[in-house]
Amino acid sequence: MPLVPRPEVGLQHALRRLGGQQPQHLHRGSPEPPFAAVDLDAFHANAADLTRRAAGKPIRVASKSVRCRALLAEVLSLPGYQGVLGYTLPEALWLAGNGFDDIVVAYPSTDRGAYAELAGNPAALAAVTVMVDSADHLDLIEKAVAGAPDGPAAPIRVCIDIDAAFHAAGGRVRIGARRSPLHTPAQVAAMAREILRRDGFKLTGLMAYESQIAGVGDAPPGRPLRGAAIRAMQSRSARELAARRAAIVDAVQALAPLEFVNGGGTGSIERTTAEDAVTEIAAGSGLYQPWLFDSYRAFRGRPAALFALPVVRRPGPETATALGGGYPASGAAGKDRLPQPYLPPGLSYDPNEAAGEVQTPLLGKVAATLRVGDRVWFRHTKAGELCERFDTLHLISGDEVVRSVPTYRGEGKTFL
Repeated sequence: MPLVPRPEVGLQHALRRLGGQQPQHLHRGSPEPPFAAVDLDAFHANAADLTRRAAGKPIRVASKSVRCRALLAEVLSLPGYQGVLGYTLPEALWLAGNGFDDIVVAYPSTDRGAYAELAGNPAALAAVTVMVDSADHLDLIEKAVAGAPDGPAAPIRVCIDIDAAFHAAGGRVRIGARRSPLHTPAQVAAMAREILRRDGFKLTGLMAYESQIAGVGDAPPGRPLRGAAIRAMQSRSARELAARRAAIVDAVQALAPLEFVNGGGTGSIERTTAEDAVTEIAAGSGLYQPWLFDSYRAFRGRPAALFALPVVRRPGPETATALGGGYPASGAAGKDRLPQPYLPPGLSYDPNEAAGEVQTPLLGKVAATLRVGDRVWFRHTKAGELCERFDTLHLISGDEVVRSVPTYRGEGKTFL
């Protein structure tokens, strides 16, 4: 069974300073819930553990898992971190305009206006690398920048996305995210040749995200047989991908030098960093440690990102109803997309309502101890998506609230 993270004593004290669990602890200036908080001590401990697991290879921070400019800068100031893995081209341009100088956009973009902006900005051209996996992407970019007065000031930096999914049974079974169509060394090398023959581009790197390893916990609670099956699949997939990724890198480097080969994610760092072909690791979710990442055997993070809801009514003796809370995570719909009631421990959802848009009934003996005005703390299923619900993160250290910083949403930026 995986170890379930438990709240630190200092964190509980700091939460009281943000309203605690009882209204008598409310201090002057405390925000009114709903609001979100990040425990900086846990954030830094998680960051250190990620670098330990990376074993000397730099970590490129996945911005979609953080979505807060201040915390991106915070983690990039730490040893072992280098560069941002962004998720849209407008986001990358915004970050480059705010001093971030190494941004790889992890997904292809069709934003013609953003490409035209990139072409006319020498600083952004030096800082931003865009993702491609087909000649169609190159055609679209060329047309988008054709209207620039003097053309791009420099070649546009591009990275090739590689399909890292596990294909079994002669290709009839596929396990992993449906990303790039480029699976084999020959396919990736052909794409590299297409980039190299076009003057407006510079091939800088390769990326392969093994979602079936990095994003799937190998020790699901109460499901030992499923856990064993997941571990067997991940072991086979890791061996196959390591050999294929090395062959792809060799094939591309025979055509042109590469600045980086990016791979991995929070859940696969140990495996990915062991590959000689990989030069840097992608990670981000492990900084906040959302509850979806509690079910891994290889590591134990500390919950760093939380949100508070107020109890607004008591419809029954063992029921406390919180305001709001319907903050499901993306992905296939299911119970594992819902936030997790965290503090006080022992609360559960009403199966007929779960986490609701405007109210969330919570059940259990501990609910009988809650009163109107009390706070209930939750953990989101995924990392950065929490920041799409809140415009501010209240940062705590020890038992002190040290400062409050805007999320992307708080800065008026909603890129997806």
